[in-house]
Amino acid sequence: MAEGRPSGGFTMDKIRKRFIFYGRVQGVGFRWRAHHAADSLHLTGWVSNLDDGSVMMELQGTEAEIDRLLISLRNDRYIDIRSMDVKSLPTEEDERSFRVRGY
Repeated sequence: MAEGRPSGGFTMDKIRKRFIFYGRVQGVGFRWRAHHAADSLHLTGWVSNLDDGSVMMELQGTEAEIDRLLISLRNDRYIDIRSMDVKSLPTEEDERSFRVRGY
């Protein structure tokens, strides 16, 4: 077994991704919902509204945790994500929390 990894082929490796969400994503509590979900899943990163009506978010955690956050956003009754762009980024080892930018 590799050091720091559980047996059975499952890894807990942290990844970081940047998302840009398009659709009905501003004025519907998107940033608050993302912040609450990220905190409950122990994800780090940030979320911010963009001038064109989209929302940008960077998330860092395991792939499974990030997927759970995305599912919770998609299941919100007020948020309507029509499409999103995703980019993988290097992790930021010193980051310790999730924050909302632009308050």
